Amino acid sequence: MRRAAMKKQKAKTKRSVHKAVKRKSASRKPAAQVSSSRAAQAKGAGTNPQRVRAILQKLDEAYPDVVCALEHETPFQLLISTILSAQCTDVRVNQVTKTLYVKYPTPKDFAYADPKDLEEDIRPTGFFRNKTKSIMGASKKIVEEFGGEVPRTMEQLLTLPGVARKTANVVLGTAFGIASGIVVDTHVTRLSERLDLSRNTDPKKIEQDLTKVIPREKWILFSHQLIWHGRKVCQARKPRCSECNLESLCYARDKTV
Repeated sequence: MRRAAMKKQKAKTKRSVHKAVKRKSASRKPAAQVSSSRAAQAKGAGTNPQRVRAILQKLDEAYPDVVCALEHETPFQLLISTILSAQCTDVRVNQVTKTLYVKYPTPKDFAYADPKDLEEDIRPTGFFRNKTKSIMGASKKIVEEFGGEVPRTMEQLLTLPGVARKTANVVLGTAFGIASGIVVDTHVTRLSERLDLSRNTDPKKIEQDLTKVIPREKWILFSHQLIWHGRKVCQARKPRCSECNLESLCYARDKTV
């Protein structure tokens, strides 16, 4: 009788301990969930106006007077250089255009060039056949429909072969000082994600996100600043975070410090 009572008491104690452990486990989130929750909270601060102002201030300190890296003397040359820069470095484009603009000094020269000759002239920039079609098509339209002048509106620029929003924003901002949008190239795409200013991957959506948080008067300079920062410091494969003046504001997952 006594032994049966002791067994019953032990079983009761065991059940009580099991319930207590279960309640404690249920109230405790797994480490992964805690980490994920903290990351989500941190990311929520990405476009906080105070944080954005701090980012812009740091960029101004590092790159107060940066300009477009593509060498050009006219809006038309900038247009051609920007078309050539697709999947190509600005350094290589500048090397090619040193002689290119001597051989083809006007839109008319490009518009009615021999395609085979032009292909060879721009071959080092890559994708030279498609670029030749775009350059000749855009030049011909400029000559025949726009009086030989590069148009100054986004709507008109987008009618030119080979011209999308990135190219149009480069030309409008750099050549004419018109803040029509923000240039989104590979560097701007990468840095917008790392700085948590946009969580999109489509350039159009990234541009929309950026124009909502960056003051319009900063759009042109901001594009150049991010591009230069992406080339010099926040590089794709191995960002040089120890040299970055934005490091204290950045919580990217691939930071190297």
